[in-house]
Amino acid sequence: MAKRDAASTPPLLDELRRAYADDRTSVAEVIERCLVAADEADACNAWIHRVPADELRAIADAMDRRRRVTDAAALPPLYGIPFAVKDNIDVAGMPTSAGCPDFTFMPAESARVVARLQAAGAILIGKTNLDQFATGLVGTRSPFGACRNPRNPDYIAGGSSSGSAIAVACGAVPFALGTDTAGSGRVPAALNNIVGLKPSRGMLSNRGVFPACRSLDCVSVFALCVEDAYEVLRIAMEHDAADPFARACPPRRGIAASGSAFRFGVPRDEDLEFYGDADAERCFTDTVRRLVAIGGQPQPVDFRPFREASCLLYEGPWIAERYLAVRAFLGAHPESVIAPTREIIGRGAALTAADAFAAYYRLQEIRRRIAGEWDRIDCLVTPTVPTTYRIADIAASPVELNSRLGYYTNNVNLLDLCAMAVPAGFLADGQPYGVTLSAPAFSEQGLYRIASDLHRAVDLPLGASSRPLPDGLSTPRFSAPPDAILLSVSGAHMAGLPLNHQLTSIGAILEQRTQTAPCYRLYSLDGFDPPRPGMVRDADGVAIEVEVWAVPREGFGGFVDGIPAPLAIGTVELADGRCVNGFVCEPHALTGATDISACGGWRRYLERGAAAS
Repeated sequence: MAKRDAASTPPLLDELRRAYADDRTSVAEVIERCLVAADEADACNAWIHRVPADELRAIADAMDRRRRVTDAAALPPLYGIPFAVKDNIDVAGMPTSAGCPDFTFMPAESARVVARLQAAGAILIGKTNLDQFATGLVGTRSPFGACRNPRNPDYIAGGSSSGSAIAVACGAVPFALGTDTAGSGRVPAALNNIVGLKPSRGMLSNRGVFPACRSLDCVSVFALCVEDAYEVLRIAMEHDAADPFARACPPRRGIAASGSAFRFGVPRDEDLEFYGDADAERCFTDTVRRLVAIGGQPQPVDFRPFREASCLLYEGPWIAERYLAVRAFLGAHPESVIAPTREIIGRGAALTAADAFAAYYRLQEIRRRIAGEWDRIDCLVTPTVPTTYRIADIAASPVELNSRLGYYTNNVNLLDLCAMAVPAGFLADGQPYGVTLSAPAFSEQGLYRIASDLHRAVDLPLGASSRPLPDGLSTPRFSAPPDAILLSVSGAHMAGLPLNHQLTSIGAILEQRTQTAPCYRLYSLDGFDPPRPGMVRDADGVAIEVEVWAVPREGFGGFVDGIPAPLAIGTVELADGRCVNGFVCEPHALTGATDISACGGWRRYLERGAAAS
């Protein structure tokens, strides 16, 4: 299938909002473009159910009438944005099939996550194809037709959230929801040249989502760019008290500023697997180089424990959990479940409670072995898939090749990680290739900037189009914890400097770059590695460049306890008159120190020193 023209790709969320605000387009015009693109996605078997065109046009007309009498600033954040959902996610008034026609039922209400997006103004276009009962990573295990890759219909689109990924890649919708248990929200992203965000378990409500493994499942987000995926997450996330698997945990790692140094883990050479695909290996090597170029510091990681966790997913009790979800239907209608799915899920019937506890104990041992890795890296970077396959290849070896696709992805939910799949290049045959950044649960904010910078550095077209990623996209605004403590930093803890990771590792968020009131002096102190400054209040002083970080209260005490004398936390007055906690220095330490106040800040002092050398 030929690449679609750049002009036919729908705008990104930020662009569409601006176009609405400036009256450069209407919801009706956007829907007409999406209907054309949805037909193209249909050629790849992306859809199971679509909202009728006349109904969409009526919704669009009503929204345009509302916009004419409403101030743009008062419109909801996803006003007029089309989206799609995987057909194991309930939508009121539309059947849910989970990829099995005989299983289809009509839900009484929409899934909680769908309701939140629609309340934010998003317009549902339809429900998408999937590997039956979300069991598979290929996208071919569907009675509604094998999903085909938009760039070459001979190739797989990945699964199980294949239709959602195709709808985004073809430009039918700017974003779509999938689900992810073993990689279903990441593998299709990699094979369709789009972004796939797999949040931490419990961050998005699973209420109204038909389960694969209920204890592991996550609703995932597909988008054309990192910014859009995170914006959808920001709007949809909540602690849903009615979802027993929801978790009210605050994000743990803050947003690193663009260009900041970060440490990323890379599997050792002996742990990498590409199944003979030298092109895929080249793409991954190129990605590591790009990460270094944007400030990354690679650290080798023993990937064997991650692989051990992956193997538990289909050899342990989580197969029994899949069986539990469809046990009654499978017993009554075995012929309605396609052969590979029936074979895999059926294994769960023979597992015992003893098997479950043995696997759980093993998983806990693996988690403990891996825990120390996160003290020396900010994220782990792996290929999303080792390679890709033609649909004919999968038909000839449906189980083995499907298992290969999960080599790097199966461990993530078992190990309680969040992950972001990012496009990384194209193979020689023109098929997309991607990588995944993963980190401990509730580290989404810490992954955001690295993923965004990497996506921009790769410089690829969007989805199945030829359109480049535009500049000037707005950064999603994550909220600091409500009880966060504001902290002024003026030295080595600033974004991009050597000790910044001490803030981001406890979930601190950069709130503001500013200056102090004009009553401080800054000195370069002796005896610190890395070098650090000391700031003191002085009536004859000047304004000093600082950053204000929002630090979660639960991490603040431990952070302060690690500050070495003569540095301390005191009160710092900012240029706007506010007083916040901040780094200060005991005056006795200034004897013999160099007054660098004329530089205006520590960063400028370092830059001058680098220029002089």
